[in-house]
This record gives sequence, structure tokens and C-alpha cells, in this order.
Amino acid sequence: MSMFNKVSKSFMFGQHEVTLTTGEIARQASGAVVVQMGDTVILATVVAKKETKPGQDFFPLTVDYIEKAYAAGKFPGGFFKREGRPSEHETLTSRLIDRPIRPLFPDGFFNEVQVIIHVLSVDPEINPDIPSMIGASAALTISGIPFKGPIGACRVGYVNGGFVCNPTVSQLKESRLDLVVAGTERAVLMVESEADCLPEQTMLDAVMFGHQQMQVAINAIHELTAEAGKPAWDWQPAPKNEALIARVHEIAQADIEEAYTIRSKQSRTEKLRAIYEKVEAQLTADAEAAGTEVADMNEVHGILFEMEAHVVRTNILEGKPRIDGRDTRTVRPIEIRQSILPRTHGSALFTRGETQALVLTTLGTKQDEQIIDNIMGESRDRFIMHYNMPPFATGETGRVGSPKRREIGHGRLAKRALKAVLPSAEEFNYSIRVVSEICESNGSSSMASVCGGCLSMLDAGVPLKDYVAGVAMGLIKEGNKFAVLTDILGDEDHLGDMDFKVAGTENGVTALQMDIKIEGITAEIMQAALAQAHEGRMHILGKMHEMAGDGAKELSVWAPRLLTIKINPEKIRDVIGKGGATIRGLCEETGCQIDIEDDGTVTIASNDTERAEFAKKRIEDITADVEVGKIYEGPVVKLLDFGAIIGLLPGKDGLLHISQIANERVNQVSDYLQEGQTVRVKVIGFDDKNRPRLSMKALLNEE
Repeated sequence: MSMFNKVSKSFMFGQHEVTLTTGEIARQASGAVVVQMGDTVILATVVAKKETKPGQDFFPLTVDYIEKAYAAGKFPGGFFKREGRPSEHETLTSRLIDRPIRPLFPDGFFNEVQVIIHVLSVDPEINPDIPSMIGASAALTISGIPFKGPIGACRVGYVNGGFVCNPTVSQLKESRLDLVVAGTERAVLMVESEADCLPEQTMLDAVMFGHQQMQVAINAIHELTAEAGKPAWDWQPAPKNEALIARVHEIAQADIEEAYTIRSKQSRTEKLRAIYEKVEAQLTADAEAAGTEVADMNEVHGILFEMEAHVVRTNILEGKPRIDGRDTRTVRPIEIRQSILPRTHGSALFTRGETQALVLTTLGTKQDEQIIDNIMGESRDRFIMHYNMPPFATGETGRVGSPKRREIGHGRLAKRALKAVLPSAEEFNYSIRVVSEICESNGSSSMASVCGGCLSMLDAGVPLKDYVAGVAMGLIKEGNKFAVLTDILGDEDHLGDMDFKVAGTENGVTALQMDIKIEGITAEIMQAALAQAHEGRMHILGKMHEMAGDGAKELSVWAPRLLTIKINPEKIRDVIGKGGATIRGLCEETGCQIDIEDDGTVTIASNDTERAEFAKKRIEDITADVEVGKIYEGPVVKLLDFGAIIGLLPGKDGLLHISQIANERVNQVSDYLQEGQTVRVKVIGFDDKNRPRLSMKALLNEE
């Protein structure tokens, strides 16, 4: 009899069979599930603490997705041969798993929960992210932890006009869509996607298709839980202190309502801070007068936050103006400036209300491409997008240094939005790095980065296929009433039920990201949000055209100039030289950067056009073939008794026989030629060893 109480459930998911197994590995975790899809295998574990830390006022959920080199049969790189800090891909996948499960924990549940996913084996055709999301959901569901799941997840492709459930990596290369959707049986919770300018209706249909397909995974998790689930926790939220709630309302209600009539974010923040201090002081005085213990200030702050949310949400649902005075469909005022920095290749300052992005573009060569080496294989990326938000953007102090998860996620979203309009490498053979520095933030800074990124690249001379703009939508929902908000503020994001970002051109959507804080939304709400987002995007695109003109500017004077030539692939070794000596010498001699492709494409990069042309001539000389009848000018390399060796081209010499030096008889070669002397010669043929035969006499006769 086995020592393991192993339970497995299998189902077909698109073209792959998926198997969920529990009871064999990591049995001391609160929940552990192994998920296998094809040859991709992940282990998802969850552990939750039974006790809450004293004074805890937020839900401490952490999700860590970890890739190990052994999963692909590789050694880790670097000196230590051990995996180090998380890669960007690992960070993004951790966020992808976190976002749909976080809203499903009950309000007031503040126990620490840690979800860890290890990739144990990887099929290069099957990305581990979907199995990881399913595994995290299954581990949480069987653990007995308070969780309103399970969730399912599905990747959707769009190939030849039809949707594909969980396409392979190869199929995605042919797909116009890469969309990941997660949700419960009833509703969608999270969407992450990039697309090739697809219509809004196609995007909505893809979301609903994915939601329908994921139901098989949810059913399998239910079956696994029925057979192997642990007893549900006997957890109840702490009872509300009605007397404290009433007292806080009495002290602060009028002040909070007044604070949310203040249009300026900083002024409103100062007013709210003063209200919090006033409530704390009054409650402390009340306790001293009554001789009782002072109320828990974390609980008081929670009550005040709920009061803020109620004021903002009620105003919007009743049709009153939003926090900054706008209606639900209006985009904040926009101001655009390009070419604001003298030495950067491209720059743009995009300001929308109190959100501002300074976006810079740098153009480079193939050597500047990012080399990505992970368990799915090695690849190169010529487009890099980075997003930074320092603490001063919100008028705060804080840590500055390596990017946080949020910054990495926002940068990737902006990259997805802009990727569809980039010119091909054949049209524009530059590497492109775009950096968005958020200088002010009051909502939708990632979408400001999309708009600024587009304008910055155009300023640098990148011939984009079209303009791209993005807008963040919000949602306020109470019962059957809901309101969709265009261009949300930070407070509306914080106090609302949805953050729905849509980016695209006039012709369609290029990126869509949705995060829901309630237990899912319906197709009707998504359709309304997409329609309203289209309206907002058209308005922003109109402003971008109006203020920045049409099309790309001239290539920046500070950007490297690229010359491209094609050589015979068999001549590549001549250009590189022994141990790279020739190409290294060329780079030092000309000051250029030279890249050679396997097909013989040579790219020369230099800020000086004359130097680039010189490097081009040197390469052409190295790879040129000596031709019969052609006249060459070169140095006398060596004198011989019977003639001289003449340098024709780099690495190519020919013999000038003594009989071909002059019309008269030549007794001593040194009477006519000296080593180092430059002479003109004509190629009159090749000897039996294919060495050029040269003549000075032939030129004299022609003259």
C-alpha cells in the first residue's frame, strides 16, 4: 500500500491534455497541486498562517513564480551556476497569477498567504503561465483557506479569422492576438493581451471565448476538491463596531463630503490628512473622558476609507460630477511637447490633467538588442520599454532604485500597446529603447506612457505605422446600477471596482488589460467600457495629431547612421579575420560599430557618415574579388629576383613579373621599384594556382 493518498484529474484543454495531481508532493503545505500540460509541469503550493499579526490592516498575499534551469535541461548562467533574483518574465507571471486570485479573498481576511509556483519541466511549445494560474487556483481551493474560487485561465489566439484555445508558441507567431483571460464560473476577473489592431468586438468575443473554454479547468478543480479537499477554515470576519462607526461618521462625514469637492489632488490629500488627524484626536479625547481604551486606529482608518469610497461612489452613481468636476465620459485636458531635450534622440512630454510622462527614445544597433535567455529558449528583442515612477510623482518620499513589480508590469503593458505599430527590421534596422519617466501621477500613468512613447519615437524619426493612444477606464457598481468612467483619477482607481486599460490606433486595439476588484463583471459592462474607451481614445488621438503633426520627423542628428551592405556569406570569415582580429581592427580604425549576419548582411553604425562610408569601402575591398582586366593601385610588398609582390586588396596580393615592369629589358627589379612604393598595375590573368598575374607594361602600352 502506498504512503501517498494521491488524487489526479485529467481533462482536454484545447489541443492539450491537462492533469491535476495532489497528495504526493509537498504534503506539509496548506495546499499543493502538480499540473502537467504536455511536457510542461509545474508545482503550485499555498501556505496560510492561522493567526493574524496584531494590528494587521491589509491582506498580505505574496505570489512567487519561479523558473529553474533544470526544467529545460540547462545550467544557470553566471559564475555561481545558481538561479538568482527573479527575471522580468518571472515577475510578470507572478503578477499575472496574483491579479485574478486577490479579489476572491473575503473582506477582513488579513492572514498571511503565500503562493509559490515552481516550474519543474518545460515544453518549449507550452508556456507555463496558464498551468501555473490553474495550479495556484487548485492549490487554494483544496487548502480550505477562505477563497471564493476556483478560477480558470485560458490563453486565446486569433489565427485565420478564428479563435484558438491555448495556442502553442509556434501558433502564436502566426496569431494576431495573444490574450490571457481568467475568471470564475460566473464572470471574468482579469484580462491581459496584445493585439494587431483588432476591433473592439473581436477583443470582447475573444474574452468570452476564453471564459467559456476555461470552464473545463474549473470543473476539474471542483472534482479534485471534492475528493482531496481539506476541511474549510472556521473563519469569520471580526464583528463591526457599530458604536465606533457611528461616532466616526458623526465627526467626519460632513468634512469628507467637503474634501471631495476639492479639485486639486494635493489640496484634497492635505484636507483628508487633516480629517484623519481630527478624528484620531477626538476619539483619543473621548476615551480619556470616559476612562476607556483608545480605539484601534487601523480600524478607524478602515472606517474612514469606507466613508470616502461611499461618498465618491454615491456621487457618481447619482449622476453628480466626479472628484475633479468632470462627467463620466470626459478626458482631462491634454498638453503635448516634443523635442524638449537637446541631446536625446527623441523626447516628448505628455501631460493629461495631473498625470505627466516624460518619455525618451534612444536608437541603437543590433548589438544593443536585449538578449533573453530563459527556460523557453534564447531570443533577441529589438524593442525595449521601461517605465519608472519615482516617489516625487505623487508628492511623497520613498525608495529609489531597482524597479518594483508595478513598474515592470506597467512597462510591459506600454510595450504591448506600441509593438503593433513598429516598423519591421527591414524597414528600420535600429534597436529602440523607450523610457517613460513619470513626473506626476494621478491615474493612468501607464496610458500616458503609451501616448508619450508614440510621440517620442516619432520625434526620434521612427517611422511608426500609426499613432497609438491609451486610456484607463473605471467602474462603479452597486447592485444592478453601474457607471463606466473615462480617464480615471488615482482616487477613482483606489475607490472603484475596475481598472480597465485600452490602447490602440484609429483602426483597432493593440493592448487591453483589465483588473476587477469585485467578483467579476458581465459582457454587458465590458461592452460598455470598450465602447466608451474607443470614444476616449479617438479624442486623445485627435489631440496627438493636432499638437504633434503627422508622421515621423527626420532622424535625430545624435542617432547613429546605419549603412547596410550585402557580402558573399563565404567572405564573412575574411571580414572577421583570425580570432576576430580583422573586424576588431576595422572598428578601431574607423570608430564604427560593425555587425555581420549569417546571411552576409553587414550593418555599419556611426554618428559620422564619412567614417561609415570609409568602413563600407574597407569591407568592400576585403570581400572584393580580383578581376582580370581591372586596374589596381597598391604598395610594393616585397622585391624578388624575378619580379615583385604587389598588394591589390586587403589580404590579396599579385605577382608583377620582371618582364611586365617596363617595355625595355629590366636587369634589376630594384632599378625600377622600391618596397613601400605605390604603383598602378593591371591584372592580365591568373597562374595555375589562381594567383593574379600583374603588368605595369600593359598600362604603358595603353597610354
